[in-house]
Amino acid sequence: MAPSAELPGRDALTSRIVPSMVLSDGSPSSLTAAPTSIIQADPHVGAQKRFSVRGNAVVTGGAGSLGLYACDALLEHGLQGLMIFDVNPANSQKEIVQMREKFPETNISTLKVDITAEEAVNEAMEETVRVLGSVDILVNFVGVVGCMESLEMPASQWRKIIDINTTGTFICAQAAARQMVKQGKGGSITFVASISAHRVNFPQPQAAYNVSKAALLMLKSCLAAEWARYGIRTNSVSPGYMDTILNEGDGIAHHRQIWAERNPSGRMGSPSELTGAIVLLASSAGSYINGSDIVVDGGAIVF
Repeated sequence: MAPSAELPGRDALTSRIVPSMVLSDGSPSSLTAAPTSIIQADPHVGAQKRFSVRGNAVVTGGAGSLGLYACDALLEHGLQGLMIFDVNPANSQKEIVQMREKFPETNISTLKVDITAEEAVNEAMEETVRVLGSVDILVNFVGVVGCMESLEMPASQWRKIIDINTTGTFICAQAAARQMVKQGKGGSITFVASISAHRVNFPQPQAAYNVSKAALLMLKSCLAAEWARYGIRTNSVSPGYMDTILNEGDGIAHHRQIWAERNPSGRMGSPSELTGAIVLLASSAGSYINGSDIVVDGGAIVF
């Protein structure tokens, strides 16, 4: 087989130059400088500032149930501008209108975006900067699930799940990070992984989904190391089974029962129960959290 145009041939490997990561030195002039620690005289001011969310955010999959709750929470904590990327934002038009009414002083916009299309994502990120002025926070909710016996799964389904959940997340993170680097003020990136990234689900077989989410944990760690010097923190949240429309219907009633029975809390999670972790990682309280994964699953992971 002839060597590809993109990869060096075997003979060229011995003369290649491998890039090296550059870490921040944490100095006062760096983008990872320590914040000033102050105990506020006014407890209300202290509480407000601790979890304050500054700047503008892009939330991919923001028109879904979990995404909408997260958007609302970020706005409650001070987010100045919001851009929702979704393959079909019109599906949640009613909820988005209500959000605009609740936050009349905030610019809340939507874009129809296929996150697997690199050029489309780059253009959408540029449009976000034009509309909002900057990109300071990225939260990646977009993801698809496929439950199928691995012996029967066509490679096309495997590729689609990996392409959306893993590659699409990287494309969005890269586009957002490039803008954050241009701005020179750092930023926060949060991937929504899953408990499926930590262990095999039961009873449903879903190897492709599990692998796609496990890959996000390593991607999060890699980017946390590479991008810290730019003041960009990269973390993830791993939800357990959440009680959303994706987990409704008589067809999975037996599965829901098993999921609840195998959880110390005896139930699935509510969408609002994920918002605390999302706000934490995007807020000033998360300034020293980088490369972390927060599991929000009611304790199921202990088994």
